[in-house]
Amino acid sequence: MEKSTEYFNVADIFGENVFSDAVMQERLPKKTYQKMKQTISEGKELDLATADVVAHEMKEWAIEKGATHYTHWFQPMTGVTAEKHDSFITAPKENGKVLMSFSGKELIKGEPDASSFPSGGLRATFEARGYTAWDCTSPAFVRQDAAGATLCIPTAFCSYTGEALDQKTPLLRSMEAVDKQAIRLLRLFGNTTSKKVTASVGPEQEYFIVDREKYLKRKDLIFTGRTLFGAMPPKGQEMDDHYFGAIRERIAAYMRDVNKELWKLGVSAKTQHNEVAPAQHELAPIYATANVAVDHNQLVMETLKKVAGRHGLQCLLHEKPFAGVNGSGKHNNWSITTDDGINLLDPGVTPHENVQFLLVLTCILKAVDIHADLLRESAADVGNDHRLGANEAPPAIISVFLGEQLEDVLSQLISTGSATHSLKGGKLETGVTTLPDFMKDATDRNRTSPFAFTGNKFEFRMVGSQDSIAQPNIVLNTIVAEAFAEACDFLEKADNFDAAVHDLIKRYATEHYRVVFNGNGYSEEWVAEAGRRGLPNITSMVDAIPALNTEKAVKLFEKFGVFTKAELDSRVEIEYETYAKEINIEAKAMIDIAGKQIIPAVIKYTTALATSLSSVKNACSGADTSVQEELLTEVSSLLAKTRAALVKLEKVTDQGVHMEEGREQAVYYRDEVKSAMDALRAPVDKLEMIVDKDMWPMPSYGDLIFEV
Repeated sequence: MEKSTEYFNVADIFGENVFSDAVMQERLPKKTYQKMKQTISEGKELDLATADVVAHEMKEWAIEKGATHYTHWFQPMTGVTAEKHDSFITAPKENGKVLMSFSGKELIKGEPDASSFPSGGLRATFEARGYTAWDCTSPAFVRQDAAGATLCIPTAFCSYTGEALDQKTPLLRSMEAVDKQAIRLLRLFGNTTSKKVTASVGPEQEYFIVDREKYLKRKDLIFTGRTLFGAMPPKGQEMDDHYFGAIRERIAAYMRDVNKELWKLGVSAKTQHNEVAPAQHELAPIYATANVAVDHNQLVMETLKKVAGRHGLQCLLHEKPFAGVNGSGKHNNWSITTDDGINLLDPGVTPHENVQFLLVLTCILKAVDIHADLLRESAADVGNDHRLGANEAPPAIISVFLGEQLEDVLSQLISTGSATHSLKGGKLETGVTTLPDFMKDATDRNRTSPFAFTGNKFEFRMVGSQDSIAQPNIVLNTIVAEAFAEACDFLEKADNFDAAVHDLIKRYATEHYRVVFNGNGYSEEWVAEAGRRGLPNITSMVDAIPALNTEKAVKLFEKFGVFTKAELDSRVEIEYETYAKEINIEAKAMIDIAGKQIIPAVIKYTTALATSLSSVKNACSGADTSVQEELLTEVSSLLAKTRAALVKLEKVTDQGVHMEEGREQAVYYRDEVKSAMDALRAPVDKLEMIVDKDMWPMPSYGDLIFEV
């Protein structure tokens, strides 16, 4: 691979392909720019005349970047983005010339076919019409690749009858909900200057990188994103030497190009490092408003995959591509901040005196405790079932880590009714004279907690690496909006605000303290303790799905206009269907690989072994052939078990395909098909450790994760 010698200044290229505020201010007439700013900041409707001006300037800017087409870029319920490209050209004139045009109507509204996207029964197949609507709060951008340059316009996607068919629409609704209720709360504390509260998110993205040539020799990776067979190599991640280790040159060159692509798109890629497992890495951006962060994370995933191909690599975003080593997640760092810079999750120097912060904190505890099932469901994914609770990711039990300082403050409130002090961090003394002593934080961190307070934000660590971060943020925004609303309802009626807010903080802290846990979330003791506390332990996606349309969930989402019951019911149906389909694809891939590659390879090996054994016996009648005979017996036994397991998997998979879609089918795939898959994998992985490597039909784990 040719090394890159191009040098560039990040400040010069950052956001150069984004129709940003700076670009709008430079190119739009002053009046048009002001209307756009009002639309973005205040949610005011954009009139068509203004949209026409914006569309014209956006088109001219995009053409200067080499764009010939535009697309409404949206996020249907497939987990990935979708787009339909239209060129800027108009109908040819009599002289054969064409004009390049782009109207305000084309900017604001698109009409992709909605019949082939998941709708969960909201739309019949013959009802094809759907609409995309411009989300002007997320900047348009030009994407440049081998296909040329395309103007991408972030949009929401809804049906002809108005239901949300995407991730963005309910996210925007949830952001409005938490904004409205947070402003109510701030007004109670005398804040009359803040006009808007925004949920901000910084998602850390984990991923694996393998050599593409080896990847193409693994049908399981191609079809499912994870290895369905594979024995562990002699070394995995035991030595912890890959974590934060020196980044190999080939990977560093890849990361450099990823960063460059993202910076051009205005994605503030900040941190990169090796993760725990061999061939695993992480990229983390700076915070952005929730809907922009969701869009940016989709761009991150697309860019990671696209750039990998240029380097002869393959990016794996599956939550568990390799059994036996750590899987990948996406830590969702969430906070809420005012338009004038106040972080509602900043405890200050003396948290025990910060009444507003304590109310916000205890409201969030209440929200997480009451809606733990919804929060768990927001991270439910087929791939995530392999990692949640598997001594690497957070456990499947939702709990909140607050740290020693805040836990102590809440303990004071609960036990005595008032908090009089906050623990201090103290000085960290290294014991080395040439190293500086410095003040340490007042609390440690806890990587086993699914929902951890980390200074001025909460880190939701459950989200799967290939999932959209929209759903967890929809849930977080909405459940917190509900908690704020209920607190405001109570406090707005109080005769004595100071006494009422003090009592409310104490009540929330007392009633919902059961969800606070600062210990080791991986331990069996915690599982037992969580059970005693009455905290749900939902280990499977199939068991998490029902939380979406319980009476409690429907009441919550309808109250704040985030989802209708029909929209929730549709998502339940889609998730059951997705689960069954993904397991079915994995099962069929295993059947294909075992039947066409593994069994023939093992037969070839046993044939060669038997031929060799016969030759030795013929050449020397007294030779010791016990090793060959033992190997032949063992391999033949494992081959028979493989064949029997394959027949069983074929049978149960066929039965699953013919079942009616829904919960019953999903449960069947989890309990019957997945168990049959595990039974097939067991003898195959043992065979891999015996059969001649030259005869084994696919690259091993060692080949994939250590030879990048």
